[in-house]
Amino acid sequence: MVLVIYTYVNSRLFTLLEVDYFSRMKYENSIVIQLPVVRVIELFDNPDNMKYWQKGLQSFEHVSGTPGQPGAVSKLVYKMGNRMVEMKETITERDLPKTFAGIYEAKNVWNYVNNSFIDNGDNTTTYISATEFKFSGLMMKSIAILMPGAFKKQSQKYLEDFKAFAESQPSV
Repeated sequence: MVLVIYTYVNSRLFTLLEVDYFSRMKYENSIVIQLPVVRVIELFDNPDNMKYWQKGLQSFEHVSGTPGQPGAVSKLVYKMGNRMVEMKETITERDLPKTFAGIYEAKNVWNYVNNSFIDNGDNTTTYISATEFKFSGLMMKSIAILMPGAFKKQSQKYLEDFKAFAESQPSV
């Protein structure tokens, strides 16, 4: 599907903007964490830890379902620059360390994230995050077209921040 905005110039129809519905973006990020997978999962699976590695997170509120389980819904509020962004999280799959997946919905953005953790066998863990975005609204689609790398860069930053947080925690 294509969005086309036309304008009239001297009684002649011109295309002002044409945006291919680049409404879908997929990518994968990964990072190696210098901890065993059991410890990584313990830290990842605690929502109280999110504030330490998700910059801008203002609140995380459980709304319905069994927390952390498929079907659970939570409300997340992030401060992004000068604005507050409210997001709905719905857990879709949980089989840790193999997978922990969810859908994140905000105004004009739908985001699916599948996190998986691989035991490397040497007391390190590879954290892989597979991400898919769908955009609606002219502004979000324009941002996605003009700055697709920004989304992947932000996702990688969350992995790097989680690694720094996890590796700074005392061993148990």
